[in-house]
Amino acid sequence: MQGKFENIISSERPVLVDFYAEWCGPCKAMAPVLKQVKESLNDHVRIIKVDVDHNPALAGKYGIRSVPTLMLFRQGRMIWSAAGVRSATEIRQVVEQALQKTA
Repeated sequence: MQGKFENIISSERPVLVDFYAEWCGPCKAMAPVLKQVKESLNDHVRIIKVDVDHNPALAGKYGIRSVPTLMLFRQGRMIWSAAGVRSATEIRQVVEQALQKTA
């Protein structure tokens, strides 16, 4: 998974990673929020989910201490990170700022 993950986050297009766990209630609350973000930004962002229980090495590498944790990557670099439930508006603004930096 780690090699594939590195390839995905190396994209020119921003990649929003949702580090989550199946047992996590707040993580479940993020699903409709992320769907809303995806619908509003379409192909401008890729959203992937990483289950920390199934990918402990990846979670450890990125210092995931709580779930949900969102991280935005572009060209392999993390450009934003936030733990806890976030609003679609906040996430959309962060992605749009990332898009403007290379426009």
